[in-house]
Amino acid sequence: MSIKTTHELHHRRFGRNLGVGLILAAFAALVFGLTMVKVTSGDFEVPSAESFN
Repeated sequence: MSIKTTHELHHRRFGRNLGVGLILAAFAALVFGLTMVKVTSGDFEVPSAESFN
């Protein structure tokens, strides 16, 4: 048991921060997933060194 009790505002802020964090993680997973699909679809080719000359 803590000496000082937490204020109700801290509980609301934690819930909001948790929601934003989960949305950010979902967005990052979506971008990663789309990148993996694009790279593994066979449409992606690494540019060769000859194409830069």
